[in-house]
Amino acid sequence: MKTITFPPRSEWPGLVARPVQDAGDIERKVAPILEQVKTQGDAGVRELALRFDKVELQSLAFPEEELAGAEHKLDDSLKSAIRQAYDNIFRFHKGQLQPAEKIETMPGVTCWRRSVGIEKVGIYIPGGTAPLFSTVLMLGIPAKIAGCKEVVLCTPSDHPAILYAARLAGVTKAFRIGGAQAIAALAYGTESVPKVYKIFGPGNQYVTAAKMLVNKDGIAIDMPAGPSEVAVYADDTAVPEFVAADLLSQAEHGPDSQVLLVSTSQELITAVDQCLDIQLADLPRKELATQSIGNSQAILVQSEEEAVDLLNAYAAEHLILSVADAEAVSEKIINAGSIFLGNFTPESCGDYASGTNHTLPTNGYARQYSGVSVDSFVKKITVQHITEQGLQTLGPIVETMALAESLHGHQRAVAVRNEKGKF
Repeated sequence: MKTITFPPRSEWPGLVARPVQDAGDIERKVAPILEQVKTQGDAGVRELALRFDKVELQSLAFPEEELAGAEHKLDDSLKSAIRQAYDNIFRFHKGQLQPAEKIETMPGVTCWRRSVGIEKVGIYIPGGTAPLFSTVLMLGIPAKIAGCKEVVLCTPSDHPAILYAARLAGVTKAFRIGGAQAIAALAYGTESVPKVYKIFGPGNQYVTAAKMLVNKDGIAIDMPAGPSEVAVYADDTAVPEFVAADLLSQAEHGPDSQVLLVSTSQELITAVDQCLDIQLADLPRKELATQSIGNSQAILVQSEEEAVDLLNAYAAEHLILSVADAEAVSEKIINAGSIFLGNFTPESCGDYASGTNHTLPTNGYARQYSGVSVDSFVKKITVQHITEQGLQTLGPIVETMALAESLHGHQRAVAVRNEKGKF
């Protein structure tokens, strides 16, 4: 891990910049995949699965008996953990529902807003070495709470924990499809896969490119995505072993994961570096984590003020504050996906079971995006009702403004009511 000592603010933009990827080349490879699924439907999906995954798909959908039987393939301790995680995530997200509040903006004029679940949403869960059943919970639960009628899962994995979490979270249909072709199937629909209105979920650079391309075709997506990342701000009150473990928990995702340590203490940085060497030695995903740590940096700053400014400039997906008065410091953070306070709040807990959502903005998008919540699965529809007396009060205001904009039809729509046809 490279240490940078007291960098001037003029160097900060380079320090917080993420690696630039050639999205154009990837999109050129993905576009024909999307077109094949769009034009050939199920047949296109099957051919792509055979070509890329060497899998011959008879039926695209998971059989109901396989979904139902998944729980019998899991040991009781894992099932219990998944159920407790479900309860915590459900409880936290249920609290995000807001009742419609009617506001009388002036006598006789009442406005309110109601939330309506997006009818059809898609969830993508990648395959690979880590079966991300936790992400099924993170996406399926708020979809259920929001009232989405169809929640369609696509995954190339048949891991029983993924299928068990899908049933638990209320997934209505599940398909054995992976990669960019899964995004295409959700976006455009096939004979088997329903077309959805919004797509959620992580994936590799090809899946990400597919999501960005279908977004151009009018399909909503959760957010732009990049490699996972964590920033840790630690002072002399932090425990070096804990900080190192947090950095490695993110670094093990892959060699492109972003890991940043910011501190006002050189002693702390040195101690964390030593702990990294010790903990890396027996980490099962040592090779991936070592590459990530090798590309990461520790930044020594002069003060808390500098640390906060640098962290806000970085806009981390996950931000751990292992400092004194961590909650007070968190109030100064304006750019972060999710914040973890103190020495006993590892980022892993947010990833799995504390209750918050782990689908968060990466690549600096925390400057303008929020993490996934119930709001991500709903539309907000405004409603208004004006009484006859209310229109008599509001009408002249509207007429004056409409005429000033030379929109006489707008003015007449009010006048015809207030003057019984005279305008």
